[in-house]
Amino acid sequence: MDELDAALVAELQADARLTNRDLAERVGVAPSTALERVRSLRARGVLRGYHADVDLPALGRSVQALIAVRIRPPARRRIEEFRDFATALPETVAVFVVSGGEDFLIHVAVADTDALYAFVIDRLTERPEVADVRTSIVYQHLRRPALEPLPARSVGATQPPASRHR
Repeated sequence: MDELDAALVAELQADARLTNRDLAERVGVAPSTALERVRSLRARGVLRGYHADVDLPALGRSVQALIAVRIRPPARRRIEEFRDFATALPETVAVFVVSGGEDFLIHVAVADTDALYAFVIDRLTERPEVADVRTSIVYQHLRRPALEPLPARSVGATQPPASRHR
C-alpha cells in the first residue's frame, strides 16, 4: 500500500458512508482516481466490507465477557467444529482461535450476568469436547476505530538506535 491507499483507507474507516466525490476531495485526488483505488483495495482484500458501529447496550447487551475455552482431546476436526458452533451463537461477538493454555477466546455480549451464566453452563459446558472454561467480565471495551498500515520491514533490518538525551 502506498500513501494514497493508506489515506483512502483512513478516510473510509472514519466514515464509510462518504461519497466517492467527498472521499476524493479529502485525499486530494480526482474522483476517478479515488474510485479506481477503492476498487483495487476491495479486489486485494484490504477493504472487506462496510459496517455500522452499534452500541451493544442499546441492543440489550450490556454485559460483555471474554471466555477462554480449552478443547480435549485437541484435534483439527474438533477445533473446527467448535469454532463454527461458537461463531454461530447469537451471543457471540467474536471468536479467536489461540495458542497457549486455551484453544479459544470467545467475546460475548449478553443482557445480564444471569444470561452470561446460562450461556456458559447451558451452551458451552454441555459440549463434551469442552474441557475447561474461564470467564472474565469486561468492564470497558475500548477499541481504535481506525488503524494505519504498519511500515514494511526490510529483511535484516534492526531497530533504530535509541535517542540520546544530553
